[in-house]
Amino acid sequence: MSAHIIDGKAIAERLRGTIAAEVAAIAAGGGAQPGLAVVLVGSDPASEVYVGSKARQTVAAGMRSFEHRLPTDTSEAELLALVARLNADDAVDGILVQLPLPAHIDANRVIEAIDPAKDVDGFHPVNAGRLMIGLPALVACTPLGSLLLIQSVHQDLSGLSAVVVGRSNIVGKPVAQLLLQQNATVTIAHSRTSDLPGVVRAADIVVAAVGRPELVRGDWIKPGATVIDVGINRLPPEPGAAKGRLVGDVAFEEARAVAGAITPVPGGVGPMTIACLLRNTLQAFRARRGI
Repeated sequence: MSAHIIDGKAIAERLRGTIAAEVAAIAAGGGAQPGLAVVLVGSDPASEVYVGSKARQTVAAGMRSFEHRLPTDTSEAELLALVARLNADDAVDGILVQLPLPAHIDANRVIEAIDPAKDVDGFHPVNAGRLMIGLPALVACTPLGSLLLIQSVHQDLSGLSAVVVGRSNIVGKPVAQLLLQQNATVTIAHSRTSDLPGVVRAADIVVAAVGRPELVRGDWIKPGATVIDVGINRLPPEPGAAKGRLVGDVAFEEARAVAGAITPVPGGVGPMTIACLLRNTLQAFRARRGI
């Protein structure tokens, strides 16, 4: 039997609809509009597309969108000054500085300069630390979206075995913390894990977030397991093709023949990331205003 395909687009659309309804209810009661500020430094094509999509979906949800597009040669001091102004702007509830930044700017310094209450990316050390010790926090969007996709399959994760392949601060570590909070038994695996296929094969839930195309093969998957593929990689183009295929970190066709449920690439985790960004912006808006 082929695995159930987890439709990230549909789940994200429902989440955005719920958020838009909440924003509309706030407006109907005379409340302010939540505001999201997105900062893009430079002209990375993928980042430009992503920032444009964020702005459109922010407006569609009834929120205010503030875009700041800065040239590549913007200094670190200039970027930090902009972040300080956004921190002080009461119309701005969420601040997102699009990564990657140009090499001359220290991304960690910029992230640490964002007001943790407006850190809708969930990368600030305060939010990462609160997640670690189980306190309410703004959680990184891709890990949060991954958890929601898992919960679309499993209402209760208690006692399930989960393996997270990848230990990044952006996805691997926070998604592991989220799974622990749901009472899963979690293993974080990585490039130096001994017998990586065997470790993955023992898991009821596999989250692949390692950034290596089709690393996780079908024979690594436990029959019936739920597979969340966070990776997005473009393969070299085949002869005669303008560009290569987009693939995840999981060999999709192999894995779907074994898994119980699996996310596609694209159309799985990706749509959830922006939906969770809007969710975080609404959460920050409510927390800042005590509603």
